[in-house]
Amino acid sequence: MEHADYVARFRARAAEAGAGGAGLEVSEYGAVIEGGKRYPLLKLTLLAAVPGRPRLTVTSGFHGEEPAGPLALLEGAPGIVAHARARGVGLTIYPCANPSGFEDGTRYNRSGERPNNDFLRYEVAPGVLRGEIGPDERFERWVPFAGGPKETRALLADLERDDPPAAALDIHQDADVAGPHVYAYIFGDRAAYRPLLAAAARHAPIAAGRAVGAGGATDAEGFIVSHDGSVSDYLARRGARHVAAVETSVDTPLAAAIAIDLIWVRGFIDLAATSAPAAAATPA
Repeated sequence: MEHADYVARFRARAAEAGAGGAGLEVSEYGAVIEGGKRYPLLKLTLLAAVPGRPRLTVTSGFHGEEPAGPLALLEGAPGIVAHARARGVGLTIYPCANPSGFEDGTRYNRSGERPNNDFLRYEVAPGVLRGEIGPDERFERWVPFAGGPKETRALLADLERDDPPAAALDIHQDADVAGPHVYAYIFGDRAAYRPLLAAAARHAPIAAGRAVGAGGATDAEGFIVSHDGSVSDYLARRGARHVAAVETSVDTPLAAAIAIDLIWVRGFIDLAATSAPAAAATPA
C-alpha cells in the first residue's frame, strides 16, 4: 500500500471515530524524506474526558514487512476510540513509525536504517554505553539516545514532550517463527498479560518455550523479558506501569493477526483505566 493511501484512509477512519465526540485529533509529529519523497509521521491523540485520567500509548509499524499492526490500527480506529472513551482513557497512537519501509514492504527504511531499538542507552560502567542489557544485569544509569535513525529521533522527541503514559503497547510481527503463533515481550507484572495472551490463543497458538525473533526465546508461558533499547524498554524505564510488545508471526493469517492486535489494544485500554497516571521518571 502506498503510504499516502494509508494516511488518507487513517484520517478518514479517525474522522469516523471522532464523530459525536470531542478531543480527537490526527496530527503530524514530524516527517522524513526518503528517496526525495516526504513521508508524514502520523499521531492520533484522544484527550481523556476528565483531565488527569490515565493515558495509553500505542506504537506500530517499526518494521515495514510487518503490516498487521498498522492495518489493525487503521481498521480498528473507531472501536479503539469508542472503548477508550467508555473507559475514560486518553490515547496517543503512532500507527506507522517507518512509512517508507511500510510502503516498500521492507524491514528497514529506504536508507537501510533500523528505526526500532535506539531509544535509550545503558551506562554499564563509567563511560561505557550499551543498547541492550540482560534481564538481571546491573547498570549505572540509562539515558535517552538521540543518535538513532530519523524515524526514531522524531518519535523519541515527541514522547519526551509528554509525561509517561500509564500503559504502553507496541505491535510487531516475527518473520523467524514458522507457522501461526503469538507471544509477547513484557515489562512488569505478568499476571496482567496472561488473559490477553489466552484470548489471543483463540486465533493463533502461543509460541511458548521456543526460539523466536533475533536469537531470543520465550518462556513456558510465551513471554520474554528483554531490555533492548526499544520504545517499550524506554517507556517502562520512564515509569509506564503496564508495557508490552505483542508479536504475531508473519505466517499468522492477516485477519487473525489483526484480531490479536485489537485484543491487546482493547486489553491495554482496560489496564490503563485501572492505573493511576504514571509518575515521570528521570534517567537514572
